[in-house]
Amino acid sequence: MANYKLNRETLRFEEEDSILKKIALYGTLSFLLFTAGFGVGYYIFTHSGWFESSREKQLRGQLERIIAKYEELSKEVEYLNAQMSDLAFKDDSIYRVIFGVSPVDATLREGAYGGVEYARDVLDMPNNEMIASIEQKVSHLKRQVAVQQKSFDELLRQAQKWREYWEHVPAIQPVDNKHLRRLASGFGYRIDPIYKVRKFHEGLDFSAPIGTPVYATGDGVVEKVKRSRRGYGNHIIINHGFGYKTLYAHMSKILVKPGEKVKRGQIIGYVGNTGKSTAPHLHYEVWKNDKKVNPINYFFNDLTIEQYSEIVRRANSSKYSLD
Repeated sequence: MANYKLNRETLRFEEEDSILKKIALYGTLSFLLFTAGFGVGYYIFTHSGWFESSREKQLRGQLERIIAKYEELSKEVEYLNAQMSDLAFKDDSIYRVIFGVSPVDATLREGAYGGVEYARDVLDMPNNEMIASIEQKVSHLKRQVAVQQKSFDELLRQAQKWREYWEHVPAIQPVDNKHLRRLASGFGYRIDPIYKVRKFHEGLDFSAPIGTPVYATGDGVVEKVKRSRRGYGNHIIINHGFGYKTLYAHMSKILVKPGEKVKRGQIIGYVGNTGKSTAPHLHYEVWKNDKKVNPINYFFNDLTIEQYSEIVRRANSSKYSLD
């Protein structure tokens, strides 16, 4: 026989087991709701980022610093790339033109922008696109630097050759001629002072007292020293290399010997009046590839334009030579 109990809320008599069932049902539902809510809350707590652990905060800070550093490095690499492009332009358009060297092959310049092979571990890293990007930029820059370094090595070799050339080529007057009055006869046809006939004068005559110092006009090696009472008299021939030689004639005293190295501006002897000479002077010649050329074209190291013009005028003013 079932037991009944008054339900004060409904004011009805209900079976006792029915009330217990409802209580059990409500309890079960409450437990399930609590469990679900707890699960959702735990997930949000652990995955939302609202509540980070100290380790997560540390890692996030490191990542932010890495990204900031990447952006800084990326800007620096872009700046260096622009600088390298400007340097390549100057290299081809200015530096190589000065030394008479052909521009760098365009295919070599373009090759500096070729593809990049990445290390396998890079592709497996977090933020691999960012890492690959900066690695590609750095690789391009390295290739540009390598091409430019080879170009500069070539230019350096050319510069050294040019420096050696300018040190050796005859470039000054062989006697002190500050007042430009010692040039007595120029290069070309002149009247021979002894035979009184028109004859080609193959050098320049500098009138000067006996004992006036004579200077080597460029670096070189003394090729010949001869003492004579005829022709050039006591004279010296210096081999400057690069196809150049110079001759110094009618000297009173010679200070160098064959095979001796001399420097531009070094005193090699003194003006005299030996050999076929009508007055104390220095006869000076310049030979280029064994052909005698006008020495006046080789006074570019110690004369202004105005002084050079005066030298040319005086060289052409005399009809006679001194030897």
